[in-house]
Amino acid sequence: MYESYYGFSERPFQLSPDQRFFFATSHHQRALSYLQYGLDQGEGFIVITGPIGTGKTTIARNLLANIADEKIVAVQLVTTKLTPDELLELIAAEFKITVTGNSKADLLQSIERFLISLNKQGKRALLLVDEAQNLPAETIEELRMLSNFQLNNKPLIQSFLLGQEELKAIISAPDMEQFRQRIIASAHLKPLNSEEVKNYINHRLTQANCNIEALFTDEAFQLIFEKTLGVPRKINIFVDRLLLFGFLEELEHIDCKAINEVANEMSIELTGSLTNNSLSDDNSHQPLVVNSTENVENMKNVLREVEELLEGSIQQKVKMTRYIDKLLKQKNREYAELQSQTTNND
Repeated sequence: MYESYYGFSERPFQLSPDQRFFFATSHHQRALSYLQYGLDQGEGFIVITGPIGTGKTTIARNLLANIADEKIVAVQLVTTKLTPDELLELIAAEFKITVTGNSKADLLQSIERFLISLNKQGKRALLLVDEAQNLPAETIEELRMLSNFQLNNKPLIQSFLLGQEELKAIISAPDMEQFRQRIIASAHLKPLNSEEVKNYINHRLTQANCNIEALFTDEAFQLIFEKTLGVPRKINIFVDRLLLFGFLEELEHIDCKAINEVANEMSIELTGSLTNNSLSDDNSHQPLVVNSTENVENMKNVLREVEELLEGSIQQKVKMTRYIDKLLKQKNREYAELQSQTTNND
């Protein structure tokens, strides 16, 4: 919607991971280096962890998109809340392995035959497991068992695990010692610092062919960092909303006033919350006492919030209506000018 107004070739802050917009901070570059090192070694596990929204999936897709080695057959798993048997079934499905029989032994034998056939072709399998913090410990152990498939003392499959911080706790458990000994490298992603936030935003604007000089003021970059805490996904959500706001308000530049106004709007919405506040509290399961003064006051607060949400929604619709009206008037003028030129030519 705002792309044509600001002259973008596409939306620069989409949520879907896109390797074309990948921006490598020092931490992201280190993680990529570890992944590449793991590829070169062809064995063991590489583990990448980090908070929600710091770019783990983007790194995985960037790696897959840039694998030039035709000898590597790679698949990525994104549904990971699986039992060991379900994991094996999903691996077989992703590698398009034909399974003969219905038992787990049949499944394992089919996977092993496939891996051996790859090896005979001079190829090897690479498994990227995203959201690995959802894997039960016994399923992670199943991954370790798969790494035991070898031929001529060379592993037939290699796994990269990418997950949130909870994955570190799972792997650190006492009964995971054998798995830890198979990890050849690990990295932990961090949110961006203030300078990286500025570079990140400018990088994505450049990728979208932005030709507006200083679309954001220097103070704006610092404030965006403070509002998003440097988390890339939050930056995408927030800056996308800022550009929509700038389009509706016909702003040529985004300043701190616009940022604070949008942040206030988003603070009472469900759209990509910029805060880490939980929607529930310790009293969420207590019975409701209708005649409680506290509950009556809570109801009033809820009604006020609903009123503010409705008012904000109405304001956005009014802005949108104004813009559509403006577009229609512009199109009518262009049509009238075209008709006038046609008449003059006749």
